[in-house]
Amino acid sequence: MTTTTETYGVDPTPSPLALLLLGREADPNSERGVECPGDLPAASDPDLVARARAAKEKLGDRVFILGHHYQRDEVIEFADVTGDSFKLARDAAARPEAEYIVFCGVHFMAESADILTSERQQVVLPDLAAGCSMADMATAEQVAECWDVLTDAGVADVTVPVSYMNSSADIKAFTGKHGGTICTSSNAKRALEWAFEQGQKVLFLPDQHLGRNTAVLEMGFSLEDCVLYNPHKPNGGLTAEQLRDAKMILWRGHCSVHGRFNLDSVNEVRERIPGVNVLVHPECRHEVVTAADQVGSTEYIIKALDAAEPGSKWAIGTELNLVRRLAKAHPDKEVVFLDRTVCFCSTMNRIDLPHLVWALESLAEGRVPNVITVDAETEKYAKAALDRMLALP
Repeated sequence: MTTTTETYGVDPTPSPLALLLLGREADPNSERGVECPGDLPAASDPDLVARARAAKEKLGDRVFILGHHYQRDEVIEFADVTGDSFKLARDAAARPEAEYIVFCGVHFMAESADILTSERQQVVLPDLAAGCSMADMATAEQVAECWDVLTDAGVADVTVPVSYMNSSADIKAFTGKHGGTICTSSNAKRALEWAFEQGQKVLFLPDQHLGRNTAVLEMGFSLEDCVLYNPHKPNGGLTAEQLRDAKMILWRGHCSVHGRFNLDSVNEVRERIPGVNVLVHPECRHEVVTAADQVGSTEYIIKALDAAEPGSKWAIGTELNLVRRLAKAHPDKEVVFLDRTVCFCSTMNRIDLPHLVWALESLAEGRVPNVITVDAETEKYAKAALDRMLALP
């Protein structure tokens, strides 16, 4: 039989979504643009490493390069420090002598760095299309509408917002304006405990899985204490009674990387590698977290592998760049990706060596590209929420 497009209904032209996931296009509804004034070096340029070194050396102490754990190795090579998003933002704030902070991460991370650094410092994101699908799942307009729904249900005055670090500056500002705090995957329990001392309910933004896993597995709440607010449904798809009965109002958001792991992934790797330790990030689904041997933040995962016995076997449920780096750093242990399907963070991967070289060479030539700036009003309330987190015991 002749195979045709009509036979299978397959359009041979890549869709916009496919191109976005491949890192070749931007989503006009959520991305900030990808234009690079001047020439972006070709990925095949054999001189990229030398060019990056030369530009960084020319800039000296004027530049400070941050590399998130999920970045490519070719980018991490030039990072002055590595870490998770909040650690990197604080590291930037601790380097006031650096005029330029080049953040090799995603947009919300660069926003946090701008909020925490001084006015004389400029934060640069090498590719403005390096966004975060989770952060984009909660917009300021949607969250304001949600608060109206809570107000109509008579529960807004007893609800405290807690927003994950993986959120836009607008969401952090909303949180700060309404008396809430920010959390990381490391201190989510402490943040929730604080919030329940201030009110009777929590609106947790934007990652439902971190909120649910923390409340149920670490704080003794039941799944029935949690409801899921869907911003794409009238009233979030919830009744006023459901909102009044709930303790945790979870936003319908998730990480596109961690959300892909499922129970089959865990069962398959246990069958394939007898005696394996399954270690996953708390952004994973509840069924995955409950089936794992250990659960923890990115920093927790790194420390767990550092402390693990030689010869031990590990299946890691987090971003693939980090898992590969851990496997390379621990040749005395068997370290594998939890799922058989390769899965990088597509938007984080937009920061590649050509974009880093372009950003550094631009700075060395006196041009400051892709500056991330948070307006004063947003910064004021977002910083209030971040300060509350920093004050947590």
